[in-house]
Amino acid sequence: MPFQKPYFRRLLLLLTFIFCTSLGAYAQKTREQLEREKSENQNKIREIQSILRQTSSQKNVNLGQLKALNQQINTYKKQIDLLSDDLDLLNKELRVLETKRQSLDSSLAKLKTEYGHMIYEASKRNVYFNQLVFLFSSGTFNQLVLRYKYLKQYTEARQGQVKEMEIVQERLMAERRRITVKQDQQKTVLNTRVTESTKLEGLKTKQNEVIQELSQKEVELRKQIVENKRATDFLEANIRRIAERERRERIERERKEREEREARRKAERERLARENAEREKKGEVAVVAEPEEEAPVSSGGMSEEETTLASSFTASQNRLPWPVKGFVSGHFGQRPHAVLKGVMVDNLGVDIQTTAGEPVRSVYDGVVLDVTEMPGMGNVVAIQHGNYMTIYAKMNGVTVRAGQKVKARENIGRVATDSDGTSELQFQIWKNTSRLNPESWLIHR
Repeated sequence: MPFQKPYFRRLLLLLTFIFCTSLGAYAQKTREQLEREKSENQNKIREIQSILRQTSSQKNVNLGQLKALNQQINTYKKQIDLLSDDLDLLNKELRVLETKRQSLDSSLAKLKTEYGHMIYEASKRNVYFNQLVFLFSSGTFNQLVLRYKYLKQYTEARQGQVKEMEIVQERLMAERRRITVKQDQQKTVLNTRVTESTKLEGLKTKQNEVIQELSQKEVELRKQIVENKRATDFLEANIRRIAERERRERIERERKEREEREARRKAERERLARENAEREKKGEVAVVAEPEEEAPVSSGGMSEEETTLASSFTASQNRLPWPVKGFVSGHFGQRPHAVLKGVMVDNLGVDIQTTAGEPVRSVYDGVVLDVTEMPGMGNVVAIQHGNYMTIYAKMNGVTVRAGQKVKARENIGRVATDSDGTSELQFQIWKNTSRLNPESWLIHR
């Protein structure tokens, strides 16, 4: 029957709409993720710009300025990559929208053609008169009723086809509007990428200028390397002194625990001996058993609280909060010098460059082991987390004292600013006497 075709057509349109909508939902999820990454990276750009302004305010160029420039260049490169991903995603979204538009356009054209054909046939045959003839030529009343229902369904099908064309027309207009919006977004992103690329080239030019100017200060830079090495060695020696002190205290604690266990066992043996002697006097058989030896719990000399803290600290790898806002300006271990070729520098932890006076926070619950001032390192705070230690150097305005318990993210002081205008925290993590890479412990951002 002719009125059955629109039903199947509506079903096909519904399936097409569901398929295209699901593609749109998937793209939307990817877009939300991309927009979040772009926003986070843009925040980093603003943060580093603030740091760069501080270091660039000095009359002479310095390594802090170069480090900030290098980091700014990296963030701009990432932003351009994200903008390129955005353009790719917009192209995919436009292709999906265009497919939907073409499908709707095709469906609307078919609907119009079929409806036009139906109207033409109806006008040619004088439908109203033919319907009356069709009804009253029925042989029985039941046949009349069936023919009436058929004509009613046919009329409803025509009305439904008109409504269907209106719905498809509305959807088509909506898709065309969405395509226009996406095309405008595409132009905006493209222009933004061009702007960011121009800024990147400017930063690279500035970077080359700073490197060339710093290269002319080789004597000064080598002197600075020697001074930094002396300060680093002094800091390392102090950390190892603290670690050794803690080791000796744990050994002493273990010794006392062993002596206490032995004293308890000795007292118990003496008690048993007295009881057995009394039994022998009374002619009784000595049946009291020798006391069982206490099995010491191996904890490396740590208390139960310290053992629990060390275990939870271990489980926090890759999830520790940053001790200060900023970016890693000096990575862990041996690295080539930023300017001098063939020169290697060793870092006991990581340098985190930030803005002047930025608060420094403990990365985990613990106990302050030591607060001291060192040449080239400013104020240094050591915090114990079981058999782990976190070290915070190049600080001023320290607000904690040795023996004080601190919580994660609790302020312990502020970062210091050197004569070059660089504000940089030296952050280290140690386990007993072994230094660890802080970047594998801090949460990624």
